[in-house]
Amino acid sequence: MFNLNGQIALVTGGSQGIGRAIALTLAELGADVAVMARTLDKCEAVAEEIRAKGRRALAVQGDMADTAGMKELVAKVAQELGTITILVNNAAITRDGLFLRMKQADWDAVIQTNLTGVFALTQAALPAMMKANRGRIINLTSVVAQSGNPGQVNYISAKAGLIGFTKAVAREYASRGITVNAVAPGFIDTPMTQALNAAQHEAILPQIPLKRLGKDAEVAAAVAFLASDEAGYVTGQVINVNGGMYM
Repeated sequence: MFNLNGQIALVTGGSQGIGRAIALTLAELGADVAVMARTLDKCEAVAEEIRAKGRRALAVQGDMADTAGMKELVAKVAQELGTITILVNNAAITRDGLFLRMKQADWDAVIQTNLTGVFALTQAALPAMMKANRGRIINLTSVVAQSGNPGQVNYISAKAGLIGFTKAVAREYASRGITVNAVAPGFIDTPMTQALNAAQHEAILPQIPLKRLGKDAEVAAAVAFLASDEAGYVTGQVINVNGGMYM
């Protein structure tokens, strides 16, 4: 498959679900991985799985809403593992609600974590990538950022903003050997979707041409490709992993 030996990855929201699958896949391909999330014990559990694969790992407690702490986070990873060469911006929150009933606090919280946090962390990680003349930045957006969805105007605004962010940063730093891409998952079989009831599942499946939920490993495979040397000529793109739900 792809060879990531010598690469240092930071995966935000890496303690469970898609983030965990990404962290483990990058490690299987040879990268050393820092796993960041708000819950340290869950991060440490994933870090132990990575170490069992023979790679170095670092568990880091952090909150994407704490934009002031992003430089310190990047410095900690650099000190423990080395310069970050692969940044996966996966962490996100939801505060769903119909638009006219949505509280500004719920809007602000989602935008701060899902978009502003990515801005701050990417800005902190970029200088070292520029110095190395090599970097892979991969942002996790969502199918609903492209299709829309009722009750999620804050989440969709942030995730759609990430698509624009991806394209703008890709253009600015392509000449420095840094690629910036996005992966847009559809409905993936994770603890979040497992919490849906039978009626909700029945409503979702007819919208998916492949008639099934995706696997977290399928999203991780797309991220692994974008992190690899084989994707060196791919930048500013959105890779859809959605079973055909949005084309």
